[in-house]
Amino acid sequence: MNKLEVIKQPVEKELSEFKALFDASLTSSTPLLNEVLGYIKQRNGKMMRPILVLLMAKLYGGVNDSTLHAALSLELLHTASLVHDDVVDESNKRRGQSSVNALYDNKVSVLVGDYMLATSLRHASYTKHIDLVELVARLGQNLSEGEIIQLVNISNHDFLEEIYFDVIRKKTAALFTASAESGAISVNAPQDEIKKAALFGEMIGIAFQIKDDIFDYFDNEELGKPTGNDMMEGKLTLPALHVLNTCADEAKKELALRIRSLSASKEEITGFVDYVKQEGGIAYAEKVMYDYRNKALALLPESTDEAIRAALTAYIDYVIERNK
Repeated sequence: MNKLEVIKQPVEKELSEFKALFDASLTSSTPLLNEVLGYIKQRNGKMMRPILVLLMAKLYGGVNDSTLHAALSLELLHTASLVHDDVVDESNKRRGQSSVNALYDNKVSVLVGDYMLATSLRHASYTKHIDLVELVARLGQNLSEGEIIQLVNISNHDFLEEIYFDVIRKKTAALFTASAESGAISVNAPQDEIKKAALFGEMIGIAFQIKDDIFDYFDNEELGKPTGNDMMEGKLTLPALHVLNTCADEAKKELALRIRSLSASKEEITGFVDYVKQEGGIAYAEKVMYDYRNKALALLPESTDEAIRAALTAYIDYVIERNK
């Protein structure tokens, strides 16, 4: 079996049930809304976060209706946040395909995103578990706060890794944290295990984002983004921050500030990307990513079922070894 098959194997039946629930939730009697929801539905990804919810529920008990509705609530919130992000970032591509705002417009994108957020909250209520409703609400706050921190950081003259990790914990990692935590909550796992589950998800989420940031230093048409795309948006990620804090001269730091202020040329960004790679920025980021992988796996209980352990190990290895 390949990694994806190993990951899905313990929750294959439950994942089918989830997909049916997901498809049913993205329908409407309003023609335009139904058309946009249909487009979002057909370009949906590998559903890695719902799979994590299901696996963590299996780890601590067994998947139930609360688990399925929690997984759906989180996936709808995640998908809505991507639709809104593309408006904020003025992005025309998502997963190598046209974004919703590129095919329709910003008004439609914002309204469809809002509709999905409301649907997410409905399914959170269907769990009949107040802790899960609170978790979804908290996740929505974290995602918005992470976006704002990132916007403010563009005018920051420091190159602190702490700020980078703070943004990740509020954005990408927050989704994985909530996924792992909700799986444990849905089966009424003990509080100390719920905390471990949340930390496990956070470690995976941080590793996931570091991998995404490494992608930005290489050509990858499947991602639908050019090399240095983050820098073109004024974002400096872990590889660049490490180099700026360890070996960059004042000229390179001034260039980094111009990248943040969106005043650097495409040629300057290309040169800076090459400089970061030459000075070991990628190697450093990969080391940090693998450290998080090992910390995550160390959190799994010793009594973990072998199929679940294999699936969760394959899960985090897939996250850090994927090509897109």
